[in-house]
Amino acid sequence: MQFKTTTVRRALALAFIGAAGAATAQAEDIIKIGHVAATSGPIAHLGKDNENGARMAVEELNAKGVLIGGKKYKVVLLAEDDAGDPKQATTVAQKLVDAKVQGVIGHETSGTTIPASRMYYDAGIPQITPSASSPQYTRQRYNTTFRNIANDEQLGPALARYAMQNMQAKRIAVVDDRTAYGKGLADEFSKTVKRTGAASGASIVSTQYTNDKATDMTAILTAIKATKPDMVFFGGMDAVAAPMLRQMKQLGFPVKFMGGDGMCSDSVPRLAGDGMSDGQVICAEAGGVEPSQEKGMADFRAAYKKKYGIEVQTYAPYTYDALMTMVAAMQKAGSPDPAKYLPVLARIQYKGVTGNISFDERGDVKDGVLTIFTFKGGKRQKLTVMK
Repeated sequence: MQFKTTTVRRALALAFIGAAGAATAQAEDIIKIGHVAATSGPIAHLGKDNENGARMAVEELNAKGVLIGGKKYKVVLLAEDDAGDPKQATTVAQKLVDAKVQGVIGHETSGTTIPASRMYYDAGIPQITPSASSPQYTRQRYNTTFRNIANDEQLGPALARYAMQNMQAKRIAVVDDRTAYGKGLADEFSKTVKRTGAASGASIVSTQYTNDKATDMTAILTAIKATKPDMVFFGGMDAVAAPMLRQMKQLGFPVKFMGGDGMCSDSVPRLAGDGMSDGQVICAEAGGVEPSQEKGMADFRAAYKKKYGIEVQTYAPYTYDALMTMVAAMQKAGSPDPAKYLPVLARIQYKGVTGNISFDERGDVKDGVLTIFTFKGGKRQKLTVMK
């Protein structure tokens, strides 16, 4: 009887040790990647679009199986909401640092990405933003910061050139929402017009400011109207651009309206309603693919619509590619340890649905392209791809 009892106890002990070992192995086999965007607030539709792209990448990776250093891993997405608020951004960044994530995709906006980036840098956690375009993000020279879209130093001047050369804009009013993104984009646009506009007779006739929560822009638009512009440039997001378009129409000057990626979503026609006419809005997405790569992007958009029942808003494919690029660096390094795969990420060459991804010494994407769009019949239409 004693022999049997001892044997049973030993078997139970071995089973417990085995179970504990299996649990430990399981914990070690998980790669935690954080994703942060504004999934609440006025630009929640854009933040959710980013998150959806990240989720598609995670599901695809796990379905195929992620092998790193001969070991199979499961990728887990820790999705957080920063509501587009810099203070909330640092709170969720600390949460992800405490969770010991191996990488972060995000944040969505420049105003949240920049303050959060210091926290990831201090923790040695690689970060790729698929949508924050302020040059200040990579000017910090943190070796953990990367982005896989063009920045405002590329976007603002390209929009200015298009406005002057293709649209023959002469009298341009500029408005920004005072965020890091909106102000940065408007400043780069204005600098280019002021520097090169004389040759075509283009000039800035009014400069105005609003905020990213504004709904009534009547006062600034009235001031703008008095300067008789033939185009308004807006640095900000679609949630503010749409009411601005409606109010411009109400005030009787529905002139051309230009902006960046923040107001280049498929939601603009819905939000603006009858305040927006065909061809009135010209915007640029800080990304795009050459003709030879269009099929990959089209396939992604079709898969996205099939999964979520809606069209891609703006940056879901870039979020997807950012996460895929990060995991590719882990695989090439043979480890998901940030210290080991970070130098590999810095020199990665990855072919994604948004094009070929590699980074310069600051962490900006090399040879970033821009896509110019307009809207007709409530649908976004591509005009051209440029650098």
